[in-house]
Amino acid sequence: MRIDVLTIFPEMFQSPLSCSILARAQKKGLVEIFLTNIRDFATDSYRKVDDRPYGGGPGMVMMPGPVFACYEHVAAQSPLKGPVILLTPQGRRFDQAKARELSQLERLFLICGRYEGFDERIRIGLNAEPLSIGDYVLSGGELAAMVIIDAVVRLIPGALGDQDSTREESFSNGLLEYPQYTRPEVFRGMQVPPVLLSGDHAKIAQWRRQQAIERTRMWRPDLLEGRDDIG
Repeated sequence: MRIDVLTIFPEMFQSPLSCSILARAQKKGLVEIFLTNIRDFATDSYRKVDDRPYGGGPGMVMMPGPVFACYEHVAAQSPLKGPVILLTPQGRRFDQAKARELSQLERLFLICGRYEGFDERIRIGLNAEPLSIGDYVLSGGELAAMVIIDAVVRLIPGALGDQDSTREESFSNGLLEYPQYTRPEVFRGMQVPPVLLSGDHAKIAQWRRQQAIERTRMWRPDLLEGRDDIG
């Protein structure tokens, strides 16, 4: 998979991309991640990529010219095709299902927003999909892009040491993950649930599912709405 990130702050990505699962996935050749600075495609000596919004209002808006030029330059670097994602709080909310969808692609473009957002012609002209990682506002799309890259890459076969673990994680089946325990069996008076020590895999599976349901009902009841398979 190839992921192209278009941003005015490529240096923000250096540390996250050089650690842990993302670093190993790149070393294995499972994913290539390229960072391109949109400012390199500005047409003036100040490397300007933003301007005042038509109609007035606070802040600045990312101009279409540098973004289009940057995208066209990057797109031409490989014959692989892929969708364009705009990182903006105006987009649909990113979730695990979307991460799985994106992980199956050959190529993905992530364009990081800044200032008050994008000139609308960027979305229209690039047929881009706005995507948000949550109902809050960040200083820019770079952190959102890092979240999406991490969530997507770890789902690529071979990226994790145990690929089966992704099937047990929160949101993989529409529920939060069940509680986990490890050694010691007793810590400061807190006991590991006896069922987990029983060796009865059927009972353990039943306990874990019930715990997942209860945890979801407590912390994310919205995930249970409309489900008829939950007692």
